[in-house]
Amino acid sequence: MAYSPCRRWRGLLPVLALALAFSYPVLAAPQHAAERQPERQQVIVDMDIGDDIDDSFALALLLQSPDIEIVGITTGWGDTALRGQLLERMLRETGHAGIPVAQGIASTGNPQPFTQARYARRGKPVPPVPAVDFLLDQIKRQPGKITLLALGPLSNVGAAIERDAATFGKLKQVVMMGGSVRTGYRKSQYVPARPADKEYNIASEIKGAQRLFTSGVPIVMMPVDSTQIRLDEVERNALLGHGSPITDALALMYHQWIDAYQPWSSNMPSLFDVVPVAWLIDQKVCTTTPLHIVVTDDGYTREAAGKPNAAVCLASDQQRFFDIFMGRLLADKP
Repeated sequence: MAYSPCRRWRGLLPVLALALAFSYPVLAAPQHAAERQPERQQVIVDMDIGDDIDDSFALALLLQSPDIEIVGITTGWGDTALRGQLLERMLRETGHAGIPVAQGIASTGNPQPFTQARYARRGKPVPPVPAVDFLLDQIKRQPGKITLLALGPLSNVGAAIERDAATFGKLKQVVMMGGSVRTGYRKSQYVPARPADKEYNIASEIKGAQRLFTSGVPIVMMPVDSTQIRLDEVERNALLGHGSPITDALALMYHQWIDAYQPWSSNMPSLFDVVPVAWLIDQKVCTTTPLHIVVTDDGYTREAAGKPNAAVCLASDQQRFFDIFMGRLLADKP
């Protein structure tokens, strides 16, 4: 019988069809997997940037973290308008001018010097959007999705709870730097810590702190027990001499902070407010313990009997912290 190419291909068609049927899902799966992007964390930052320098380092780490979306920043405590100008300049000069800034409740009782005022005065005034309005509006737009990162005295937080506790209760969580639970301030990791202290953020706005800890919102608490991580000279020189827009801004503000605090202060910053940011990026930085925390009328944060109302970080992994902090701030692109 003569050879027929058509008859040969007719015989192979069922085999080819079967092979394609089995191979298609295998080929398609990597394409779909590549299209899926991890969901960015939605974060509103409430901060008193401009006094101590750790707020500036915390914001720098946030800006260098593509896995975090800053929904907005609210200024709190002291001269909140000037804090807004500082933020406007830093955000604009680092390519983040689109992040909204809202002005918080001003306070005349702030005892701390505004050390980075010269940097701030070269910023532009921001629109006078009230911080409490902004915070509650954003929670309503994205219920259950927003993390409030509280890095200063809790004046805006307390006012938001007082105005609309139900809406505030729709936050995903509050991650905060504040309090002193089992140990207090220390000058060095090589000397014993003091007993639990009145921590600045809590003691400055006691009513706001009391409202937060009785609000029922999930709280992740980073007290001084775990946040007294100092930026030594080697790491500091590597950062401030790096030459990126972010580290250049930090260098300016760091030297203004030094100029304002010397000679009675060390030139080695404590990175209190940076620890909660690092925890948002990698929760292994700080293992938490569920505790029931009570804010006393004189500003202490005490452990008490009862159902836990906070996940409290009592010790942090400093090597892991610096791997994140240095790695991200020294990266040319976030």
